[in-house]
Amino acid sequence: MSELFGRLKQLFDEGHRRGTPDLLSDARFATAGRQADAAVLIAVTERERPGVILTRRPTTMRDHPGQVAFPGGKLETGEDAIAAALREAQEELAITADAARVIGATDRYQTGTGFDITPVLATVPPDIAIRPDPREVDSWFEAPLDLLMKPENWSANEVYWRGATRRYLEMNYEGFRIWGVTAAIIVNLSRRLAWVEAQDG
Repeated sequence: MSELFGRLKQLFDEGHRRGTPDLLSDARFATAGRQADAAVLIAVTERERPGVILTRRPTTMRDHPGQVAFPGGKLETGEDAIAAALREAQEELAITADAARVIGATDRYQTGTGFDITPVLATVPPDIAIRPDPREVDSWFEAPLDLLMKPENWSANEVYWRGATRRYLEMNYEGFRIWGVTAAIIVNLSRRLAWVEAQDG
């Protein structure tokens, strides 16, 4: 077991044993009816300064075109969130299931656009070969984990949407705009892991 995997697993388990009441959600903007179950993979690279693998979706996609996202998508029949996240990561980036060391599924995120997303945290080798599928991935990049985990690095903004003010977070990293659902999932994970407190301690 690597040091990074062990540390993340410890923080993950501790975080899910305690209450974290201030998690972000767009549930109040969700339209009536059942949301589609989906899963995403938060893949953390096992390097001296760990990074998180993110993608930018093609502008031609129906859902969230051109936005920065985790590899992921809807659950298929018979799948759980972990299986779906691993399958989507392989389809989008050629990250094989045996290359990802799964830590666990974390807090679901309900979007205002019809999805109930379960993020799955895992580590991957630092030298993993990434081969993006151009039909689903316009480009990909790796953002430092410590940068993403610090709340002071995120800017808070507001937009009037569906009859109410929606607050969202965003960060610009090397020309990529990380915001919306992806940003909220990252911030929820940082709160669940108590990342800042763990590093200060």
